Amino acid sequence: MTSERNVSSDQPKPEVHPGPRFFYGGQAVMEGVLIRGRRFSSVAVRRPDGQIATQVSPLSTVYTGVVRRMPLIRGVVVLLETLVLGTKALMYSANVSLEQEGKEMGRWSTGVTISVSVGFAVAVFFLLPLLFARLFDQVFHPGTMGDLFSNLLEGGVRLSLFLGYVWGIGFVPDIKRVFAYHGAEHMTVKAYEAHDPLEVAHIRKYSTAHPRCGTAFLLVVMVMAVLVFAFMGRPPFVWRILSRIVLVPVIAGLAYEVIRFSGGHQKNALVRLVVAPSLMLQALTTRQPDDGQIEVAVLAMRTTLAADQDQEMPQEAEDGTKEVRSDTP
Repeated sequence: MTSERNVSSDQPKPEVHPGPRFFYGGQAVMEGVLIRGRRFSSVAVRRPDGQIATQVSPLSTVYTGVVRRMPLIRGVVVLLETLVLGTKALMYSANVSLEQEGKEMGRWSTGVTISVSVGFAVAVFFLLPLLFARLFDQVFHPGTMGDLFSNLLEGGVRLSLFLGYVWGIGFVPDIKRVFAYHGAEHMTVKAYEAHDPLEVAHIRKYSTAHPRCGTAFLLVVMVMAVLVFAFMGRPPFVWRILSRIVLVPVIAGLAYEVIRFSGGHQKNALVRLVVAPSLMLQALTTRQPDDGQIEVAVLAMRTTLAADQDQEMPQEAEDGTKEVRSDTP
């Protein structure tokens, strides 16, 4: 059972930037924002009555240990972490926004949800383009150039499906609000990285695009897939199917290194040129947030910072999570 207590949003909140540089990041959820910190993650969600409920959870050592710092492998860990934390945060936000708090996703439920989601994504964005390209196997004759054109066609279909999906979901009203919280999350993270006060007035000046965005990561994954598969030739079809499944973690690892490097070298002209398409794509997945949405992102960030610094920690519940509620509408 999760414990709660009321805290005033007028109280001073820690905004210290301790130790070596750490890349805080997050995700948008229903009427809220998730912020992932060094040792904790926090979800802040706007309740129907205008208050903000905030849940704090300690990160598993899987996400904070040695493996998390190993090049290439860490990309797979980050992908897994994003799926797990995002799924739990999305369920929590849905329960809060529907006033059905107290419901928690168990490990099995989380595992099944993630497995189905990943399976669907692999089927649509990796296997479906392959099946489409196979229809033209007779057009592209076996050989170096034929194989290359076949794989490039597959990659083109994959990119088109991804862009079409991102564009299409933007018309759903509920998703539009999620995209506004996505923008608020980016703006808040950028303000924190610039050492600006975590206040609406200071955050307003930042754009909603961020080079370490999950949308940017997915776009890089799609582009990486084109490059990796383009030169693999056309082995027997069964092996082609297996390669599209088995190599997904490898491609994700490579994509993460690209995103991580670009995030740390934003002043480099070549890096800015490379990440420009990702930033442009975020025009589809972010919206300008209102002040209330920025306040939610700020509370999520402040709560995570406080947890990481062992300051003003709420009482711990039996399930290891902590929950607080802002009284400010």
